[in-house]
Amino acid sequence: MALILLSTKLLGLLTRRFKMPQVVGALLAGVILGPMMLGVLKETEFIDKLSEIGVIVLMFTAGLETDVKELKKTGKASFIIALIGVIVPLVGGAGLAFFFNNGPAEAGLASTFLQNVFIGVVLTATSVSITVETLKEMGKLNTKASNAILGAAIIDDVLGIIALTIITSMADPSVNIAVVLLKIAAFFVVAAVAGYLFYRFFKKFQEHYHKDMRRFVIIAFVFCLLLSYCAEYFFGVADITGAYIAGILISNTQRTPYIASRFETLSYILISPVFFASIGLKVQLPEMTASILVFSILLVIVAVLTKVIGCGLGAKLCGFSNRESIQIGTGMISRGEVALIVATKGMTLGLMSQQFFGPVIITVVATTIIAPILLKVAFRNGKGHEELELTAEVEKLAGPKSEFSAYERDIPESHKK
Repeated sequence: MALILLSTKLLGLLTRRFKMPQVVGALLAGVILGPMMLGVLKETEFIDKLSEIGVIVLMFTAGLETDVKELKKTGKASFIIALIGVIVPLVGGAGLAFFFNNGPAEAGLASTFLQNVFIGVVLTATSVSITVETLKEMGKLNTKASNAILGAAIIDDVLGIIALTIITSMADPSVNIAVVLLKIAAFFVVAAVAGYLFYRFFKKFQEHYHKDMRRFVIIAFVFCLLLSYCAEYFFGVADITGAYIAGILISNTQRTPYIASRFETLSYILISPVFFASIGLKVQLPEMTASILVFSILLVIVAVLTKVIGCGLGAKLCGFSNRESIQIGTGMISRGEVALIVATKGMTLGLMSQQFFGPVIITVVATTIIAPILLKVAFRNGKGHEELELTAEVEKLAGPKSEFSAYERDIPESHKK
């Protein structure tokens, strides 16, 4: 634990020197200390479970800091972004796999066609946790583009489950598509009812207590964990989706800033470093032939371009500017642990051979590191329409060369109001 905390912080500071997000350093710390390079650390059950709690807390705090009004505005857009952002990688991944895997199926595996389609399904996955941490670090979590990314990521998760269910049902007759779709719909109904009841209770509870506010943090966390557990265990929806929805439901309450600050401390000092380092510790590359290595490089390129083009095109169709469309597409690049989970499940069902697992790992690592770097570039020197108007008003009052005018440009988006 000491090595993880120290290495993630030191490499985080180093990457910041190179104008990159600190989360890149945390990811590299896991790769360097893990089996991939030095072999000083290896993944343990304790680290694995703590990292699971880490991503839940990360998505819960993202929900707490989400602008609900802005999220409602981007609801329809998020669905279109997620839909096109799933279709394009699915087609791109399956098309690439067809050129490298077009022979007869190996013994014990599904048909070649299903194997190729499954590679596309792996590329549809999105791990928004890396994006959330990067946006928080840059103070851009409340922008219009960021809300569209978060909304699209939730819908992307649901669409990914549907795509995975369809292809596994074709390989495994015991899987019933109708039941899975019904369970997903049921989750959102239950979450809405439970959320409304909890919101009313929590709001009244806060009005009666004004001294010891630590109890609000505990109750909020209990609700987050319960909704996360129910989402995955009873409905087959990712636990991080439940955590994010829990955060959104609490975000409109009176004590939200206090609750968010407490979770920020917990996340910063322990849970987030462990989670990001654990991703690096998972990286173990098998031996690969020259053709598989070429496939790996092309798969990374396709993984990046299909999300940027697919989600960016969806954003453009919904009226976002060119810059915002690129920001949204870039925010959906990271595949993270989600793609690894999907790939592992596919291997157990005979939907993917062992030789293609190496390229998937390379793609996960590459997109996880590339995503925050490209996000930093996409949001660099970016000003929203309201911010530009604010700058113009300040310059009218204080003069274009005043110290106040220069200071105003550095105000983070989250403190704009």
